[in-house]
Amino acid sequence: MSETARPHRDLKVLHVITGLGVGGAEQQLRLLLRYLPVRGRVVTLTNPGPVADGIEADGTPVTHLGMTGNRDVGALPRLTRLIRQGRYDIVHTHLYRACVYGRPAARLAGVRSVVATEHSLGDAQIEGRPLSAGTRALYLATERLGTSTVAVSPSVARRLADWGVAPSRIRVVPNGIEAARFAFDPLARARARSLLGLPVDAFVVGGVGRLVAGKRFDRLVRAVAAVPEARLLLVGEGERRTELLRIAAECGAAGRVLLTGAVPDPPERGADRRPDLPSLLAAMDLFVSASPDEAFGLAVVEALAAGLPVRYAACPALDDLPPDAVPAARRVGSSVAELTAAVKDFARQRAAGRSERPAPPEAVHRYDIAHSAEQLLSLYQRAAHGPALP
Repeated sequence: MSETARPHRDLKVLHVITGLGVGGAEQQLRLLLRYLPVRGRVVTLTNPGPVADGIEADGTPVTHLGMTGNRDVGALPRLTRLIRQGRYDIVHTHLYRACVYGRPAARLAGVRSVVATEHSLGDAQIEGRPLSAGTRALYLATERLGTSTVAVSPSVARRLADWGVAPSRIRVVPNGIEAARFAFDPLARARARSLLGLPVDAFVVGGVGRLVAGKRFDRLVRAVAAVPEARLLLVGEGERRTELLRIAAECGAAGRVLLTGAVPDPPERGADRRPDLPSLLAAMDLFVSASPDEAFGLAVVEALAAGLPVRYAACPALDDLPPDAVPAARRVGSSVAELTAAVKDFARQRAAGRSERPAPPEAVHRYDIAHSAEQLLSLYQRAAHGPALP
């Protein structure tokens, strides 16, 4: 069989990612692996956390490279050896550090097809860190060693082009979700509220994401604290957890702010029956994303799939849809005053009986994970069978 005639199931793909703690890019990789019909392995440079366990439980092996920091240059020859020994057809990198190390390692190992996904490039930050001239220069220098760069939204594609990546090298493959899993289930809502100690009739505002500065959860805590009838349910873990609890106590709302910790999604098969992400979204009445700088807005799309009304400061996934495609979602400012006004307005609607849970918008199905996997597979085939890199 000729090289160009090789079926996609014969393709051997190595995914290289910076870490595998619970996060959007990490969980998106796990979900994609469930739908990509290729042979593969995952290398995590650092932190083989809960998502690594989930990937292995799904049947894809994970190798921890043991990188000790951004300047651990010894990781480059270790990664190069691993790629060469695996005889991979394609190396696919995810997140900044993995791209900076993974693309040169793949080329040194002789791999002709190198794909990178840019998950986290915002207008002013990348992966929560401010953009700088040095960050941009290093990214562009290694980007030229790859075959193509995948943007998770047209907004990210525009940012990459503005940064200096050649538009001809950019492909848009949006993030995806299993929309059917998020369909509202009143029994799951009741069970989740019972397990979390939330009253059946409580007004619950929700948020999902890493508890880091860029997500602006501190502002959401203050906003909900200013609405006495509201409670806040935050799903995620991160360095700002203690600070958020302190702010809640200072605002007199310690008993109305609940932090669940990280929730891997999809959950591991056979995992304990704590509320999963769809159940936690079912327990909410209003979803708020206060982050002013996003690359896609996956949590917002998941909330819409759960039938939640949404208030958001930034969401490229919605910006790329027709203006009337998602009537249940409204853009709001990210200041405390603007977030407070949004929560109060919804509380008034709820008190007046005008806050029924809307049906998921048809636009959510645009972001079906199976479709994203098909697009990525097509890109793999073109990269593997196209002309060799210079």
